[in-house]
Amino acid sequence: MPLGLAVLAIAEITVFISVAHVIGAGWALLLLAGCEIGGMLLLRREGINGWRGFQAAAAEGRPPGAQVANSLAGLAGALLLAVPGFLTSIAGLLLLIGRPVARRWIERYTERQVGAAVAGDLFGPRRVKVRRGEPVVVAEHDDTPVHTPPAAAIEGEVVEGEVVR
Repeated sequence: MPLGLAVLAIAEITVFISVAHVIGAGWALLLLAGCEIGGMLLLRREGINGWRGFQAAAAEGRPPGAQVANSLAGLAGALLLAVPGFLTSIAGLLLLIGRPVARRWIERYTERQVGAAVAGDLFGPRRVKVRRGEPVVVAEHDDTPVHTPPAAAIEGEVVEGEVVR
């Protein structure tokens, strides 16, 4: 991580010097300050909108995961805009423009981390695409029962009941 930050700092300085040579140092500083101020304002707006969207989804009984993923993508883009530097500002703008793609990436990442059951609670039922094709042929099989040895007996107290969610 420290090496990555050092490389990013060197790249940002190099890009700033290049932009300053092309458009002038004053204009480069003004453009950089504009990106930072815009990022800070956008960060505040995205945070407030994200919180309100989360509360509305929770109040309506909808799964809040899609709203949270959308807000995370917007907050990440705004944060990258607020960080000084042209490269981070460009990355932030790309993230804000491609927010639907980022939201789907966040949802897929979350599904891999928490499992399908929890992801279903967060993002709602999973949508699948169905296409028509050739019918599936089921092979006939032998119906003779397979005898397996009984499992070991359970020792101790057994409590009967049912699982309630």
